[in-house]
Amino acid sequence: MSFLTIFTAPKPFTNPHIAIIQRNAIQAWKSLPEVDVLLIGDEPGIPETARELGVRNVPEVKRDEKGVPLVSSVMEKGHTYSDSPFLCYANADMILMSDMLTALRQVAAQARDFLMVSQRWNLDLTEPFDFSGDWEARLRAEVEQRGQFYSPWGIDYFVFPRHMYAENVPDFTIGRPAWDNWMVYTAVHTWGMAVDATRQVMAVHQNHDYSHLPGNKPPYGSEVAKSNLAKAGGRKRVYNILDTNRELIRGKVRRPRPTLARFLRRLERWVTPENQQGWRWVIALWLVRAQIPYSTIPRR
Repeated sequence: MSFLTIFTAPKPFTNPHIAIIQRNAIQAWKSLPEVDVLLIGDEPGIPETARELGVRNVPEVKRDEKGVPLVSSVMEKGHTYSDSPFLCYANADMILMSDMLTALRQVAAQARDFLMVSQRWNLDLTEPFDFSGDWEARLRAEVEQRGQFYSPWGIDYFVFPRHMYAENVPDFTIGRPAWDNWMVYTAVHTWGMAVDATRQVMAVHQNHDYSHLPGNKPPYGSEVAKSNLAKAGGRKRVYNILDTNRELIRGKVRRPRPTLARFLRRLERWVTPENQQGWRWVIALWLVRAQIPYSTIPRR
């Protein structure tokens, strides 16, 4: 039995760059000790890549009216087709390294119910990455040299004990806004612990375009994004990494260190109206902009 199962619902492998970065991510996960990898879906290239790289594939998954997998079904498959004590849903463009496993073991030794997330680093990778030798050291050097530390709104992997998120997950459309924020909200308000492991985990997001979406644009403001937001329960349940209620610091799970970014985010949450109108909305938007310089400073 593995310690952790990483599962994902990849995009089709038809776009050459998407195919490269997804293969990079899967090979990184495969290289981690005591980790199983599960690819969910039957889009072009998924079954073939699973066979080639020696990972499992579950082709059947429930989808929305446009054929995009539903988060509820992806979560159900991740639980059903694994036997590890811990699960990780990760977007298929995310390279995770051994520091994530170290952080998970530290958190699991101190808590039973938790969600672990962290802010990501963005990196341009246009070629297959070389996973021979000490690939983690080489990747870290590249991130330090040319990576960009991204906003706390980028929540791209979720680690949790297998008894969590096994049921009552709404039928969100995957890859669209709000469902990732609901994951953090639910961890805080249902299980009582969402852990920010940013100080110890370097999670690497491989940059890509949005040619797989209508208009080649991010899905913010789209009808499916609005539908996801409604299923999440509205803006008051849209949490980001600054809304976690624990932080992993030098191996210890603690209350988050007070920072200006967290303070401004708390004010923003308090003032934001559901209808996105009026003076409260104007103040909320100002607070969003005010957080950016402080929330995108790497934390060690």
